[in-house]
Amino acid sequence: MTEPDSCAVAHGEAGAEPVERTLVAVFASPVASHLLRYAADLGYRTVLFEPDEARATDAPDGIDVRTTAPEPGPDADVVVTDHHRAELGPVLRSALAVPTRWVGVLGNPRHPGPHVEALRALGVPEPDIERVHRPVGLNIGSRTPAEIAISTLAGLLADRNGRPGGFEF
Repeated sequence: MTEPDSCAVAHGEAGAEPVERTLVAVFASPVASHLLRYAADLGYRTVLFEPDEARATDAPDGIDVRTTAPEPGPDADVVVTDHHRAELGPVLRSALAVPTRWVGVLGNPRHPGPHVEALRALGVPEPDIERVHRPVGLNIGSRTPAEIAISTLAGLLADRNGRPGGFEF
């Protein structure tokens, strides 16, 4: 995009080229609610995968909610929004078994990721386990669910666009 074209997009005078993308948020949570709302504004087709039918009702209005594992496709980014759930290993194993662009698990980078042992216990090969990103998002000091969602989406966009994130251009 040339400089004048990018200005036109910023001022709403020209549309950006549409990019097919899907965001699957795994597990209904406050972060998932923000993540899915903001992702829709960014042009993602949004899906919430919540295997617990009782929790599936916590989804924001207008979101595609699935209680069985979706097969998102090679354009999809999959973000697990709760690393304390008992279903973590099986859900990640399913996500890694289908073509996806990116798979990540929210969590504090100073603590070991519980997904590693969960996946090893299920016999998932190490190269597949290494495909799981953790932490996710840009390091902006996120503290609230909305900030975590913004950080996560900024990181996904940077990764998708081959950029480092941050203020380096």
